Formats: sequence, structure tokens, C-alpha cells
Amino acid sequence: MTKIILFIFLLGSVFFSKAQSVLDTIDTDKGKMIIYSNRTWEYINDHDFDGILNDRLYSIISSDTTLNFIQSWDNEVCYTSDRTNDLGRLRDTIWLCLNEDKDDGFHIPFNGNVTSRYGFRKGRYHNGIDIALNIGDTVRAAWSGKVRYAKFNEGGFGNLVIIRHYNGLESFYAHLSKHLCAPNQDVKAGDPIGLGGNTGHSFGAHLHFELRFYDAPMNPEEVIDFDKYACKDQNLMLHKGLFRPGAKPSDFGEHGESTTATIRPVVKPVYKYYKVKPGDTLSAIATRNRTTISKICQLNGIKQTTALQIGRNLRVK
Repeated sequence: MTKIILFIFLLGSVFFSKAQSVLDTIDTDKGKMIIYSNRTWEYINDHDFDGILNDRLYSIISSDTTLNFIQSWDNEVCYTSDRTNDLGRLRDTIWLCLNEDKDDGFHIPFNGNVTSRYGFRKGRYHNGIDIALNIGDTVRAAWSGKVRYAKFNEGGFGNLVIIRHYNGLESFYAHLSKHLCAPNQDVKAGDPIGLGGNTGHSFGAHLHFELRFYDAPMNPEEVIDFDKYACKDQNLMLHKGLFRPGAKPSDFGEHGESTTATIRPVVKPVYKYYKVKPGDTLSAIATRNRTTISKICQLNGIKQTTALQIGRNLRVK
């Protein structure tokens, strides 16, 4: 017993920068897992992980001393380079295989309607794709990889998961209601990583999905056919033109029209909200808005026993 306590104490000292203290250690088929007091965890062999999942791409980028790109492994920050990497400085085209040997193919994060595309929107650039879903719907990993970030993000993403993939990309899954994964966890394509939500800077439940290469956003429709729920091609040729703000996919015309096939148009969601008044009950609100109590609870991520706060806006449609 004394040896176990001493072992846990030593682990807490070694990994003090990760958490305040170690609660427990567990032996798993992947090795020894450390449980921290803040409910995070990691495998001992992950502690010194350098973040490199694709040696070929890392060699190409690091060998070009004019780029000075940064891509560390940090579970606490959203952008590991603080967005200093300028992909417009790329001089050569880099081949990226979307389905590396370690991958298990591609899986659509969620098969809902696209409600907003990559590009200029409301005075700023929208760096991803918005997909309609309901609170509680399961969101899945697009490719296999390792979870780099899984926490609430104060910058507007709300509950956010970031996965670094073997193919060299990082994928962002924002506005979740719940995390179903933890930092440093290995995931396979299609694994559940979170539940759909409306957290952060979000007006209605949806999934904000981004693809980034060395912190720089690229149009997800360059890679994914959101109409067919599939990868367009397992080969992606990376060049500086892909990282222009608002860049259209290479098989889209100047104004965003498809030059190869008819794509599913953006479907604007129709949301309806009700502001809670004194004396309101879920039953009365449901009847007034021709819906059900269970539907209201599902749309707002609440229970039938949740106390209604006067002035709260409840989504009823």
C-alpha cells in the first residue's frame, strides 16, 4: 500500500504541470492511464508525445526553413501556433493522402443539411461548414487520429473537440452540448466524440465543422462532398490557393456554382423561440406552440423537471 501511495505521489510530481494532483492510475490494454483531480486523464506514454502523426508531412514542412511553421501538441489552446502560420507562403504543392495506412476511412461527422458554407458572412469570414442537427444528436470523428482538445472554448466555439489526424489535417467540432471523448484519446473514423448542441456563439443547434492544416482553415468542401456524405478523393493537393479567405473548392466556379455536379443547396433552418413568462409551464408552452414537451426538452437540452427561468428563450421549433 505504501508503494502505491508513493508511486501516485511521484506521478503527481512529474506531471504537476498537467493537473494539480493524481487521483488514480489504471492499467489498460494500452498501458497505464493516469487520472487527474480535474477529471482529465492521459496515458503515461502520451505525456511526451510531440504531436507528429505524419512523419512525411512533418519532414516536408520542417525542412523548408523559410516557412517556420509551428504545430505543437497542446491540450489547452485552440490554435497551437496562435494562428501565425501563413500558408500563403507555400511555394510548392504538397500531396496529402486523406486515408493513410492507419486510417479507417472517412465518416461524415453528421449527415444533416448544410446551413452555412465556408466564406464571407456577416462582415467576417466563416471558416467552416454549419450542419443542422438537434441537441443530443451524435457527432462522429471524420477520420482516425488523436484528440488534441476537448473542453469549453471561450472564443465562441462553446464545447469544442479538435482531432489531429494521421493524414495531416485537424478537424474542429464546435457548439457541442457534451463531450464524449478526452484529450490524448485515440479515435477511429466514425467514433462518437460529442453530442450536438447550441453552446458558445451559436443561435440555434448546429455543428460548426472546420478543417485546418497547420492552423490555417481550408474549405471543407474541397475535401468532402456533403451531398454524398463522402470524401471527394483520397488524394488532396495542398497549395497556397486553398488557404485564401473564402476560397471556393477547385471544382466550384467563381461564384460558388458546381462545375462537376449538382450539389445540395444550403438549407436555411427555420427556428422558432418562445420567451418564458410568469406562470408558464412546459405543458402550456407546448400546447400554445403546437408541439410536445419532449420535443421542447430535446431542442433545448433540458429535462421535464427543469425549472423555467422567466425571460429565457426556449426553442419550440
